[in-house]
Amino acid sequence: MTADDLVTLRRDLHRKPEPAWREFYTTARIVDELESRLGDDLAELHVGPEAIAGDHRLAVPEETEFTHWYEQARDAGVDDATLERLDGGYTGAVAVLERGEGPTVGLRVDIDGLPQTESDDPGHRPVAEGFRSDHEGAMHACGHDAHATIGIGVLERIAESDFAGTFKVFFQPAEEVVGGGKAMAESDHLQDVDSLLAVHIGLDHPTGEIVAGIDGFLAVSHLEAEFTGASSHAGGHPEQGRNAVQAMATAVQNLYGIPRHNDGATRVNAGVVEGGSAANVIPAEARIVAEVRGETTDLMEYMKGRTRQVLRSAAAMHDCEVEIEIGAEAPSATSDEELVSIVADVAGETPGVERVLERDELGGSEDATYLMQAVQENGGSACYVGVGTDHPGGHHTATFDVDEASIQHGIDTLAGTIERLGHDQ
Repeated sequence: MTADDLVTLRRDLHRKPEPAWREFYTTARIVDELESRLGDDLAELHVGPEAIAGDHRLAVPEETEFTHWYEQARDAGVDDATLERLDGGYTGAVAVLERGEGPTVGLRVDIDGLPQTESDDPGHRPVAEGFRSDHEGAMHACGHDAHATIGIGVLERIAESDFAGTFKVFFQPAEEVVGGGKAMAESDHLQDVDSLLAVHIGLDHPTGEIVAGIDGFLAVSHLEAEFTGASSHAGGHPEQGRNAVQAMATAVQNLYGIPRHNDGATRVNAGVVEGGSAANVIPAEARIVAEVRGETTDLMEYMKGRTRQVLRSAAAMHDCEVEIEIGAEAPSATSDEELVSIVADVAGETPGVERVLERDELGGSEDATYLMQAVQENGGSACYVGVGTDHPGGHHTATFDVDEASIQHGIDTLAGTIERLGHDQ
């Protein structure tokens, strides 16, 4: 692919962002691009339910959420045969090249967008150059459009190289809700992978900088708590009510009082709090959606246990009931030194790369850790690579954009690493 081809593809994906498990157009566009560019070079192309272990999908939206995005993809030109393969939100793809005897190397890229409205400021480059999101309320605010483009670019480079072995690219859905990593990790496609690379663009590193191995993944768990009490007239009979909002408010206050842990960093956040219907009604229902994180999976489990204790105690204090549901989760992970060293060597020889960092800390969560952990538990190695890009707004902001020159830096570094692995092993 030429530099112009890469930019065109990335901008098309940017204009059509789709949230987790609704990546119908995105998956179809990736499939079309792979089939047209690689043709018979592709040994296998698994799409939708063939690419993931569907029973392990996390944070899947209600069925009613799919209809709008499904029809929108059809209106954008996706054919019915492809859409039928993705029906029910079974999105994503796995592409496989087979190049004789050698190691099996994997590359994981994520493809979903965020439920966020993109800036319409004339100074925002996607606005100025005509590729702002067509989907109001959705946006590629984390660079996954660039990640998908990098994945296709690396596949084409490896197809044209003398790499010996098998190369797989995992186009993973639903990263933003930590919902798709486990489903791909539990699929059969990962079982024979000897070395796995994952990639993220930006992460507050500038264009021309490569981080060979990112660590510091916080294990994460999402929880939803439904408080139930009894309604009554707030003025006439307040003593007859059991105030669910009061239980919820107590829980929120006490969640932030959970003690930190000596073994490492921990986090808790009540991101959604809601309840009640009118000023003069004792509310009978209230709800919290929260997340906990830990520097290790054990620390996350510590926070999850204390969070459930707080929620139950708050309900009991105000004579209410609470139902707690555990949602999406992802473990922690560490990049293996042997792969980090190879990435660093290759990056140091890559045109346009001006600085190479051996390692850095993410300080957040990522469900690529499911894939990394699966490969490592099977005796293989894994590494998470950071590709710097200048961006005008932070990740997950309305003005986020990428410096498109960094897409080529990512392709060159990753393809060079994969070729080196084929030669060395």
